Amino acid sequence: MSSDRELPQILKQRLFYQGRKFNFDVATLRLPNGAEGEWECIRHPGGALAVPVTPEGKLVLVRQYRFAAQGRILEFPAGTIEVNENPAETIKREIEEETGYRAGKWQKLGQFLLAPGYSDEIIYAFLAQDLEKLEKPPAQDDDEDMETVLFTPEELEKAILAGEPIDAKSISSFFLARPFLT
Repeated sequence: MSSDRELPQILKQRLFYQGRKFNFDVATLRLPNGAEGEWECIRHPGGALAVPVTPEGKLVLVRQYRFAAQGRILEFPAGTIEVNENPAETIKREIEEETGYRAGKWQKLGQFLLAPGYSDEIIYAFLAQDLEKLEKPPAQDDDEDMETVLFTPEELEKAILAGEPIDAKSISSFFLARPFLT
């Protein structure tokens, strides 16, 4: 859906912080009504996420410590897209690293902006099926603290509706995958 409305004009943009995984920009904008102000944005290369389904119909998730939330969050395996990497390559790497599973069948579910009020991050969601457990899973990254957990689709939906700590990208992707889950 597009609009014929005029877009704000960028008057000035500066890099405020350059981090390991994202940058933080501050821009001065002039709105179509003439008002000017500063807007902040987290610039992120994007991420890829898998909704992994075992042959028995169980969903493979990770329970991961997240500093910003000061606790462990239930999530589908996901990762940041590296330089010169496409989202499909990212998630094939991440699912093995984070869960110890490899998928034989992949289907793109869609993509969505994660938090457009302050970030340009796009999540690319995939359905991962025909899973096989790796004999020797790769070691987790040094900065990761996670455990693999299995849920039926019904159990996960109940956890979401009960307000369990589950991140938005996983909830969104679960509902994108729901029509394909038996």
